[in-house]
Amino acid sequence: MDTERTVASTPLELPRRLLVIVFVAVGLWYLTWRVGTLNLRAPIFSALIYGAELFGFGTALLHIFMCWRLSDRRSPPPAADLSVDVFVPTYNESVELVRETLIAACAMDHPHRTWLLDDGRRPEMRALAGELGCRYLAREGREHAKAGNLNHAFAHSDGEVIVVFDADHAPRRDFLTKTLGYFEDPEVAFVQTPQDYYNLDSYQHRRRGASSEVWTEQALFFRVIQRGKDCWNAAFFCGSCAAVRRSALGRIGGFATGTVTEDLHTSLRLHAAGFRSVYHAEPLAFGLAPESIEPFITQRVRWGQGAMHVWRTEGIVSNPGLTWAQRLNYLASVLTYFDGWQKAVFYLAPIVVLLSGRMPLVTTTPQFLLHFLPYYLLTFWAFEEVGRGYGNALYIEQYNMARFAAFAWATLAWLFPTLKFKVTRKRRQGRRVLRFSAAQLAVLGGNFLAIPAGIGLYLHGHALPFAGLVANIVWAAVNCGLAAAVVRHVLIVGRSRRAHYRFPVPLPAELDFGGFVTCGTLDDLSVHGMRFYGPMPPDIAPDRPFEAQLTLPDGPLSVTGRVRGLIPVGDDSGHYKGCRATLTATVPQQRRIEQFLFGSNMQWLVNGYRDQAQTPLGWMLPSIVTRTRRSPFVDVRWNAGRITTGDGRSVQALLSTSADRSSLWAIAFVPLPQDQPVRLVLFRNTPSRPRVVTLRHAPDQEQAGLDIHVYRVTAEGSDLGLWAEDAPAQQREVA
Repeated sequence: MDTERTVASTPLELPRRLLVIVFVAVGLWYLTWRVGTLNLRAPIFSALIYGAELFGFGTALLHIFMCWRLSDRRSPPPAADLSVDVFVPTYNESVELVRETLIAACAMDHPHRTWLLDDGRRPEMRALAGELGCRYLAREGREHAKAGNLNHAFAHSDGEVIVVFDADHAPRRDFLTKTLGYFEDPEVAFVQTPQDYYNLDSYQHRRRGASSEVWTEQALFFRVIQRGKDCWNAAFFCGSCAAVRRSALGRIGGFATGTVTEDLHTSLRLHAAGFRSVYHAEPLAFGLAPESIEPFITQRVRWGQGAMHVWRTEGIVSNPGLTWAQRLNYLASVLTYFDGWQKAVFYLAPIVVLLSGRMPLVTTTPQFLLHFLPYYLLTFWAFEEVGRGYGNALYIEQYNMARFAAFAWATLAWLFPTLKFKVTRKRRQGRRVLRFSAAQLAVLGGNFLAIPAGIGLYLHGHALPFAGLVANIVWAAVNCGLAAAVVRHVLIVGRSRRAHYRFPVPLPAELDFGGFVTCGTLDDLSVHGMRFYGPMPPDIAPDRPFEAQLTLPDGPLSVTGRVRGLIPVGDDSGHYKGCRATLTATVPQQRRIEQFLFGSNMQWLVNGYRDQAQTPLGWMLPSIVTRTRRSPFVDVRWNAGRITTGDGRSVQALLSTSADRSSLWAIAFVPLPQDQPVRLVLFRNTPSRPRVVTLRHAPDQEQAGLDIHVYRVTAEGSDLGLWAEDAPAQQREVA
């Protein structure tokens, strides 16, 4: 098969290419100079430090090779007659978690059959499959874990394409229509999509205060590295959020077994057999990211062990079925786990120097600074630019600290391959947190204590030169800072004990408190609760029941609820602007809420979130280097409202002004007329008259997969900013 076919791609811009060339030249200059600085009085220690530097430079070159070009895919239309089986394997995940995935999987467009593959053989899972209309399949044993489960279903199904979702990944409605078209090419074996996550408060997510930047530890891999691999026909099958051709799997004997990462193993075998892969970079499914350090570390250990098993079993550099470009791509990903040893050397080095007085290199301070500083600074700068703003070096270094021991431990599976598969527990466990932070605490304590010890030894005639003392104190302090940041993040995330993730998604809602009906805006939504902003009854009190009508993209939904807490206006008047409430919904009602929440990324749209930061070259050369696109919905406040069209149709909508009150936007779940007068009313706490405005459709602000329509609102001769400030309260007494 032709594995060298050209894929449409975007290369690094010229300024970034020049920066990379300078980085490589300076790196070679620095490492050549370093050979002459090795300390022969501490040969082992000196060689370890130099070896760690060589490893870092080598992996940087592989990273540049992978990410020089990024693929640009546009999904072709799917074949209408392509049969599809959707596999959702489970072992010990909760019924609630699996329900969310199955509901979204069943709701996907394009005819398909959804299978629940239960390796736990639980009656409640059988009942869940029956309730949702899925096929249920279990087996007697658990041989080969997830791969065995998938192969068992492979033998009991006949769909031309098999789609796999982990038990915690809920797909968008258009997942199949976005991926099946690629199989028109008979050489395509699988289509992989990003693994995005809905719980933005997880351990692997980072957000600076109220900033719109929501960065995740896997952003670089799924936004950049996989697209780069795709250019070389080397994108991975990641075990979830992917579609695989049945006939291709049959050629290699099904999903690969014998390792604990059937995904990496299967993709390597398919590539070695001459098949092609596709990486469709659009997020089409949303899962549950590890919520604490324990499942995060457990997951990384398993991935690393699996990579070592695949290396032992299939070979990488020596695999004759792979092209050299594919071998380098696979090698780069496997070598990532040896990064744990490199980091361990750098974390321990200042301790050794301060306590022993032995320097890893011998040179003068001016010479060291002349060579080290340019190389060090260019390393981070080039990483940011090659990562197109998804790298975030500061956070990456913190996660390097968090996982270095896990990565180092995982590489031992290359020598001792009998370590067993362990399913990642995504929910917070609340226990053994410090145990999984032991390595970071050791780095923190060791470097912290080494600083005063090194100073004391220096004052008592230690052999360490003063410049070396200062340099290693700074080095140890940096290590302390990284370790402390990791431990702090562990404790902050661990303090969150909310049982269910609440989505920061605003929606129009109407609450009936038994005669007092109020319209307003809800957010902080889950199947079990919400927060509501709108006028409250004068006699409102906790535990008061109500009936609510929520406006969802697929139509209004009626549920019941009960006030759990009140939200005061902010003064001592005793008045309230809203309430926190629990919801009571029937199974069909829950299904509609879950399908809306878990099968879309609306929280990213309405909040203007982004996981890409601006790089230095993006700031300096905006006309040449692609800049990060900033959403107009950053720092906006959404409020529910009502739009009445000229023909008398009344539509619930979301209305928002920007932070500077200069523009007004509307989001509706049905299409509205453009360039025609419509009457607009906002649901707020201060009285105001309705306004006549016009709407202009803004499709560039919409996100595919969401049944929403975005409009820019204009009104001639009126100040929309002032109008937004005195927006109306909508309430009425019902006899």
